[in-house]
Amino acid sequence: MTELPSHYRTGDDALDAEIASLVQRVDPADQRLVFEMVVTAMRLSREEADRGDLKLVTAAMKELRYSFEVFAPFAGVRKCTIFGSARIQSGEPAYECARAVAAEIAAQDWMVITGAGPGIMEAGHEGAGAAKSFGVNIVLPFEAAANDFIANDPKLINFNYFFTRKVMFMKESHAYVLLPGGFGTMDESFELLTLMQTGKTPPAPVVLLDPPGSSYWDHWYTFVTTELGDGGLISPDDMRLVKVASTVDEAIEEICSFYRTYHSMRFVGDRLVMRLNRSVGDEELAMLTEEFTSMILRGGIERCTATDAEIRDDDHVALARIVFAFDRHKWAMLRQLIDRLNESSPDVSR
Repeated sequence: MTELPSHYRTGDDALDAEIASLVQRVDPADQRLVFEMVVTAMRLSREEADRGDLKLVTAAMKELRYSFEVFAPFAGVRKCTIFGSARIQSGEPAYECARAVAAEIAAQDWMVITGAGPGIMEAGHEGAGAAKSFGVNIVLPFEAAANDFIANDPKLINFNYFFTRKVMFMKESHAYVLLPGGFGTMDESFELLTLMQTGKTPPAPVVLLDPPGSSYWDHWYTFVTTELGDGGLISPDDMRLVKVASTVDEAIEEICSFYRTYHSMRFVGDRLVMRLNRSVGDEELAMLTEEFTSMILRGGIERCTATDAEIRDDDHVALARIVFAFDRHKWAMLRQLIDRLNESSPDVSR
């Protein structure tokens, strides 16, 4: 009998063996995961899942698979997502701000991700240009066609589901700029901050950009700090996850400065490895350990080399690193650590 790569089974030994034999055709490192995907599909069928549920799971997997394929060639390029209203017209201050932010971030060798519709989405594509744009479109009865700047581009992806579309926004983005918008923009802003607050997406700069003459985000900030913060519904440090900006230059500085020292992170076992664009000396390590001791479960912040897991995955092995046992309740404080590391660093925007 073929050895099964996982304890997750269909409940039918013969069927499990057939699946295990089938997944022998894929990379050995991926066999367990592929086995479990196929087992999940078979269990849905055998447990007589509703046909509508089967359609949902199938469509979601197909949308995600195609999205991974589209983004894969650009994995080494930082990307900024721009959110905002589809109802804002060309020439309005918010449109012009979105266009300018996209143009400037593209000039910094970033790419731009936004929806593919009109308004702020169109402004983002106009500013960045099609070559540096991704269109992450949601198919709606009243807004199905992509704007002229991204239509027919191979980096245009059409989604039937908001949830799969949001997965790609969060998975692929290294920064976020939000312009004024309606229910959709509010949904995106709060979901984004919830994911960062809970560590479900990595730390990244989140800029709420008010165009000239607008107090949209100032009012939002007042509401959140007063009703949520003063009411004890969020932690005081949580608002450090977001910045309200009033100029394009301020927004770009917030985004690029985030990556001056900080590069990326991953967990290896129970410890957080933070990859950096520069080395950190003993004195700075001691200062950081003392300042951020409340988010360190044991020991201190230490330098380290690439771990075996990172070497296996070829995961930025040449970069400097620090490592510590991180208290996963303290994501807003982790953002403060990143800011502290960036304070005296040279300008490195990639």
